[in-house]
Amino acid sequence: MPAGGFCKLPNGSVVVALSLPSPAGDGTTVRFLVHAANRARALTRLRNLGLRAVYLRGNAEPPTPDEVTAVLHHPDGLVWRADQGTAQGLWHPIRALLRSARPA
Repeated sequence: MPAGGFCKLPNGSVVVALSLPSPAGDGTTVRFLVHAANRARALTRLRNLGLRAVYLRGNAEPPTPDEVTAVLHHPDGLVWRADQGTAQGLWHPIRALLRSARPA
């Protein structure tokens, strides 16, 4: 079951965090972080990338302060990493995931 949450920043924008199945179809879970003006725009950014069934219901797993820092310091405002329930691992730009999800 996809889980996620959001936090509102002092400037009014939001950071949305979602744990979803990997678009690569390899059975792993991926944690996505999106920085946007509001929750609807954050979800639209993910949907426009091909993740069509993306919804945020509740605030069960909001982004941690480290996750907020990671997405705010990325120029695209959209990053991901494999979600094994730990805080280890590097954040990657969304282009790297989409490139690996395409068939060869």
